[in-house]
Formats: sequence, structure tokens, C-alpha cells
Amino acid sequence: MEWKNIWRGMAMGTSDLIPGVSGGTIAVILGIYDQLIEAISGVFSRYWKKYIGFLIPLAIGMGTAIIALSRIIEYLLLEYYAPTQFFFIGLILGIIPLLFVEFKSRASIRPIHVIAMIVATVLVASMAFLNPVDSSIITDVTFGTALLLFLSGWLGSMAMLLPGISGSFVLLLIGVYPTVISAISNFNLLIIGIVGAGVAVGFIVSSKVIRYLLANFPGMTFSVIIGLVVGSLAVVFPGVPATALMWTLSVIAFIAGIVVVRLLSRYSV
Repeated sequence: MEWKNIWRGMAMGTSDLIPGVSGGTIAVILGIYDQLIEAISGVFSRYWKKYIGFLIPLAIGMGTAIIALSRIIEYLLLEYYAPTQFFFIGLILGIIPLLFVEFKSRASIRPIHVIAMIVATVLVASMAFLNPVDSSIITDVTFGTALLLFLSGWLGSMAMLLPGISGSFVLLLIGVYPTVISAISNFNLLIIGIVGAGVAVGFIVSSKVIRYLLANFPGMTFSVIIGLVVGSLAVVFPGVPATALMWTLSVIAFIAGIVVVRLLSRYSV
């Protein structure tokens, strides 16, 4: 068992609670993105024993962070929205140079790669102009709501694995983010189980696709990943802070985000 993956999972789980921030981005910072994709893709193969020791501590860390911090994240987003978002803007800006280093280790940058980066950036940035569905918290689980929650978990988990696309933001756009956060905060096991089943299926399917692309088209795949990360800045940007206090806290949080990236990358695999 790679028990140091517990704290890595906690970092990923924390980021997945924030609309606009991707756990895949944190995995890249920590230097485990390729391992994560390979492990999820291979855990249901005959070589599952090779990957289970990597994934179990990671899952424990993610689960612990999601359960323990869901109320705190709710509070921070309500009371200190701008500083919280600027912290993650610092994280995102800090990771971009690391992504280019990783890109250059896999392929030479060509004009087609630049075009792919621009297209991916525009596509993700355009999500900032989409209006999330205004949805009340689901408490009555019917076949229809269960199907919605399952498919939402599926789509959200696919987004979680892609750096730059937030699973939480996808849930927000669909309109089930309040329901999921409420279920986690109040230990609604039925809703957690339905969404969790969708998440599991999404992880397995999307990990196999991403693994294939990384193995066969590394340059183009990383071009898209870099574009996704850059475009996510528009999604995370909270606007101009309203008060001097929020300005000060936002600047401190932004610097802290950059520092955290440096510290995490220093201890990456």
C-alpha cells in the first residue's frame, strides 16, 4: 500500500468540492496523473493486484476530505467566496509551467498543438458564461431523480479526471450540486450511493480513453490538457473583490495558491 497517497487523495478530494477546480489538476501537480489513469483503467483487469495498493489509500484520502470538509467548503464559498477562488487561481497559474515541462518531455510543440490548446481554452472558458440550473435539493428519490443523479455522477467523474474541468462545476451546471453537497453533509447514504455508482462507472470508462490517448497521442493530449487548465481560469475567476478586506484576503490567498503548488510539486513522485 502506498500510504502517502492518503494525503494526496485528501488534496484531490478537497479540490473536487470546489466548482471550477479539478482533482485531475491536483494529480498533475502531485506527479501522479499518469499513475492514476493507469491504475483506474487497470483495476478491473487481471492485473488488479498491481493497482489496488495505489488506489485504496488515494480513495481513503479523497473520501475523508470530502466528508470532513464539505461543511467548511460550503462556509468558505458563502462567506469568503473571492479569496477561496483566488487561492485556486493561484494553484492553476502555478501548474501551467509544470504542464509545459511535462509536454516537452513527451513531444515537440507544433502548430497543430497550439491550435488544439487555443480551441480547448475557448471551450472551457465559455463555460463561465453558462448559467447553472437553479435546482432545489432532491430529497425524494424516484426512478427519474435516481437516473439523473447516476448520470450526473458519471459526467462529473469524467470531468474530475481531466485537468482543468471541474466535476463539481459540471454538477452545478446540471443542477444537482446542492443535492450532492447536502447528501454528503447529512450522510444521506441512498443519494451518496447512487451518485457514487455513477462516479465509479465514469472513472472506469474515461480512464481507459485517457490512457489510450496519452499512450498514442501524447503531444495532442497534453495540448488539450493545457488548454483545459488555462480555460478554467475564466470559470474560477470570481470577479473583482468588493471590499478592501476581500482584496487583501484574495491577494494573500492567490499567493498562497502559487506557494502550495511549489510545495506539492517538490514532493511529487
